Amino acid sequence: MREIVLDTETTGLDPLRGDRLVEIGCVEMFNRMPTGQSFHVYINPERDMPAEAFAVHGLSAEFLTTKQLFHEVVDEFLEFIGDAPLVIHNASFDISFINAELDRIKRAAIPRERLVDTLLLARRKHPGVSNRLDDLCSRYAIDNSRRTKHGALLDAELLAEVYVDLVGARQSQLLLASEAEEMRVNGAADAPRRQRPVPLTPRISDAEREAHRAFIATLGDKAIWKEFLPAPAAASAG
Repeated sequence: MREIVLDTETTGLDPLRGDRLVEIGCVEMFNRMPTGQSFHVYINPERDMPAEAFAVHGLSAEFLTTKQLFHEVVDEFLEFIGDAPLVIHNASFDISFINAELDRIKRAAIPRERLVDTLLLARRKHPGVSNRLDDLCSRYAIDNSRRTKHGALLDAELLAEVYVDLVGARQSQLLLASEAEEMRVNGAADAPRRQRPVPLTPRISDAEREAHRAFIATLGDKAIWKEFLPAPAAASAG
């Protein structure tokens, strides 16, 4: 399954009060593993940058004036995310800004049914504690030392690692890696085979077994198939 881990940076907290999108970062995952494909863009918000927002991400109005407008990057962005689920930390914040930008250029909003909110997942898994991205990185021993300021692409990369732990996919990845290593060392002929915890229910009925026995009885004592039967067990001493 293809999923897109997404993060944004903005000029503030409320798109309804004039705050705008200034950065989008996306990381592609397939079956809960990063593919190495990403999307990243800075966006000219066509307004000033409040000091509070600059302190968070370090993107100045002067830097952003040289970047493209949202309508100039929207097609590439929408093509990258396709119809995949969007994995976002505090998804309502980011999607409100993206949909506000889409509304400005008369494009269809992204439905909230597509969102996977990792903040909600974290609150269910770790109730009563802080579940910021930095906290989750620390909890799952993910190196976030590069995160001196917020950045959409870096935060999406870190969130992709956190997401794998949140949904319990890390153990599956380790098992697959272990099996792949065993196959590499021992060769394809020695590929590991996992046993079913519960055997499958037999699909042959008792009536079918009895019919088979009756058929075998008609073949006589010299039937070739008898050469492959196991030797009868020796009778125990009385």
